[in-house]
Amino acid sequence: MATQTPTQRRAAAKKAAATRKRNSTSASARRTTSSARTTARSAANTASTATTAEAKGLQALALQAERAVLIPVGAALTARDTVVENVKPFTNRDTAEREITKLQKRVVTNLRKYERRGTSARNQLRRELKRNRTQAERFVRRNRRSIETQVKSARKDIERGANEFVTNVTNNFA
Repeated sequence: MATQTPTQRRAAAKKAAATRKRNSTSASARRTTSSARTTARSAANTASTATTAEAKGLQALALQAERAVLIPVGAALTARDTVVENVKPFTNRDTAEREITKLQKRVVTNLRKYERRGTSARNQLRRELKRNRTQAERFVRRNRRSIETQVKSARKDIERGANEFVTNVTNNFA
């Protein structure tokens, strides 16, 4: 490799610096152009969004006003349909009698169902009470037997001890 003179080195350095400066300037220009385009697009989108939001706001307001009118109308019509549906069977004597008979049968059926449910609940409660009473009685019997056994054992031990004491006392005095 050939050695460069200081003048050649300075010339090469200046040339490299000029190339870097040129590249930096063109990159900066590209960034500036791109930024300007982005800003212009953003401004256009913002204006478009504002216009759309304003239009949607007016549409939403119109929909709310329409709902405020339609809800009571729909509720009134639904109530009217329900009344007509419930009154229809009673407009003629024969259908009214049939409807009343159906209602009476339904009431009787429901009463029977409630009675069965009450009976089964009562029976279940009775069974549960009997089971609890039986368990309590078993518990008491078991504890009574245990206590009686312990008392008998203690009495026998005391009697044995007393007999031995009496025997020892009589043997010592005799």
